[in-house]
Amino acid sequence: MALIGHAVEFQDYLPSMMQTLGTEGFMLELCSGFRLLMDVDKGLITFESLKRNIMLLGMQDMRDDDLVCMLMEGDLDGDGAINQMEFCILMFRLSPELMNGSKQWVELCANDL
Repeated sequence: MALIGHAVEFQDYLPSMMQTLGTEGFMLELCSGFRLLMDVDKGLITFESLKRNIMLLGMQDMRDDDLVCMLMEGDLDGDGAINQMEFCILMFRLSPELMNGSKQWVELCANDL
Protein backbone atom coordinates (compact mmCIF):
# COMPACT_ATOMS: atom_id res chain seq x y z
CA MET A 1 0.00 0.00 0.00
CA ALA A 2 1.41 3.42 -0.89
CA LEU A 3 0.20 6.94 -0.20
CA ILE A 4 -0.16 9.10 -3.29
CA GLY A 5 -1.29 12.58 -2.27
CA HIS A 6 -4.19 11.75 0.01
CA ALA A 7 -5.26 8.56 -1.75
CA VAL A 8 -4.15 5.08 -0.84
CA GLU A 9 -2.95 2.80 -3.63
CA PHE A 10 -3.35 -0.91 -2.97
CA GLN A 11 -0.73 -3.30 -4.34
CA ASP A 12 -2.23 -6.77 -4.82
CA TYR A 13 0.53 -9.30 -4.10
CA LEU A 14 -1.73 -12.35 -3.91
CA PRO A 15 -1.51 -13.26 -7.63
CA SER A 16 2.29 -13.20 -7.58
CA MET A 17 2.26 -15.26 -4.36
CA MET A 18 -0.02 -17.80 -6.09
CA GLN A 19 2.32 -17.96 -9.06
CA THR A 20 5.46 -18.28 -6.92
CA LEU A 21 4.13 -20.71 -4.30
CA GLY A 22 1.81 -22.75 -6.50
CA THR A 23 -1.75 -23.61 -5.53
CA GLU A 24 -0.94 -25.80 -2.55
CA GLY A 25 1.75 -23.48 -1.16
CA PHE A 26 -0.50 -20.46 -1.57
CA MET A 27 -3.37 -22.13 0.27
CA LEU A 28 -0.99 -23.15 3.07
CA GLU A 29 0.15 -19.52 3.31
CA LEU A 30 -3.46 -18.32 3.54
CA CYS A 31 -4.09 -20.84 6.31
CA SER A 32 -1.03 -19.53 8.16
CA GLY A 33 -2.42 -16.01 7.90
CA PHE A 34 -5.71 -17.21 9.31
CA ARG A 35 -4.00 -18.90 12.26
CA LEU A 36 -2.05 -15.71 12.94
CA LEU A 37 -5.30 -13.74 13.42
CA MET A 38 -7.57 -16.36 14.98
CA ASP A 39 -8.60 -16.89 18.57
CA VAL A 40 -6.69 -20.06 19.45
CA ASP A 41 -9.42 -21.36 21.79
CA LYS A 42 -12.28 -20.82 19.32
CA GLY A 43 -10.45 -21.55 16.06
CA LEU A 44 -12.09 -18.44 14.55
CA ILE A 45 -11.18 -14.85 13.85
CA THR A 46 -13.30 -12.93 16.33
CA PHE A 47 -13.57 -9.23 17.04
CA GLU A 48 -11.38 -9.71 20.09
CA SER A 49 -8.70 -11.70 18.26
CA LEU A 50 -8.68 -9.23 15.37
CA LYS A 51 -8.37 -6.29 17.76
CA ARG A 52 -5.60 -8.07 19.68
CA ASN A 53 -3.63 -8.98 16.52
CA ILE A 54 -4.31 -5.92 14.37
CA MET A 55 -0.81 -4.54 15.02
CA LEU A 56 0.57 -7.45 13.00
CA LEU A 57 -1.23 -5.94 10.01
CA GLY A 58 0.12 -2.45 10.70
CA MET A 59 -3.42 -1.20 11.29
CA GLN A 60 -3.35 -0.49 15.03
CA ASP A 61 -5.16 2.84 14.55
CA MET A 62 -8.33 1.23 13.18
CA ARG A 63 -11.52 2.03 15.03
CA ASP A 64 -13.69 -0.71 16.51
CA ASP A 65 -16.47 -0.08 13.98
CA ASP A 66 -13.96 -0.61 11.14
CA LEU A 67 -12.99 -3.97 12.67
CA VAL A 68 -16.66 -4.93 12.92
CA CYS A 69 -17.08 -4.05 9.22
CA MET A 70 -14.08 -6.23 8.35
CA LEU A 71 -15.64 -9.14 10.21
CA MET A 72 -19.01 -8.60 8.58
CA GLU A 73 -17.37 -8.58 5.13
CA GLY A 74 -15.94 -12.05 5.64
CA ASP A 75 -18.64 -13.62 7.86
CA LEU A 76 -20.69 -15.62 5.37
CA ASP A 77 -22.62 -17.77 7.86
CA GLY A 78 -23.65 -14.88 10.13
CA ASP A 79 -22.08 -16.21 13.34
CA GLY A 80 -20.13 -12.98 14.00
CA ALA A 81 -16.72 -14.57 13.37
CA ILE A 82 -14.65 -15.75 10.40
CA ASN A 83 -13.69 -19.40 10.02
CA GLN A 84 -10.81 -20.61 7.88
CA MET A 85 -12.91 -21.20 4.75
CA GLU A 86 -14.54 -17.77 5.04
CA PHE A 87 -11.07 -16.21 5.43
CA CYS A 88 -9.77 -17.89 2.26
CA ILE A 89 -12.89 -16.85 0.33
CA LEU A 90 -12.49 -13.29 1.58
CA MET A 91 -8.86 -13.15 0.47
CA PHE A 92 -9.85 -14.29 -3.03
CA ARG A 93 -12.72 -11.79 -3.14
CA LEU A 94 -10.41 -8.93 -2.16
CA SER A 95 -7.96 -9.70 -4.97
CA PRO A 96 -9.40 -8.65 -8.36
CA GLU A 97 -6.82 -10.66 -10.30
CA LEU A 98 -7.42 -13.81 -8.25
CA MET A 99 -11.17 -13.40 -8.73
CA ASN A 100 -10.69 -13.10 -12.49
CA GLY A 101 -8.61 -16.28 -12.56
CA SER A 102 -10.42 -18.14 -9.78
CA LYS A 103 -12.28 -20.49 -12.13
CA GLN A 104 -8.94 -21.60 -13.60
CA TRP A 105 -7.44 -22.14 -10.12
CA VAL A 106 -10.50 -24.02 -8.89
CA GLU A 107 -10.20 -26.32 -11.90
CA LEU A 108 -6.48 -26.80 -11.19
CA CYS A 109 -7.25 -27.62 -7.54
CA ALA A 110 -9.92 -30.10 -8.60
CA ASN A 111 -7.46 -31.80 -10.96
CA ASP A 112 -4.90 -32.07 -8.12
CA LEU A 113 -7.37 -34.04 -6.01
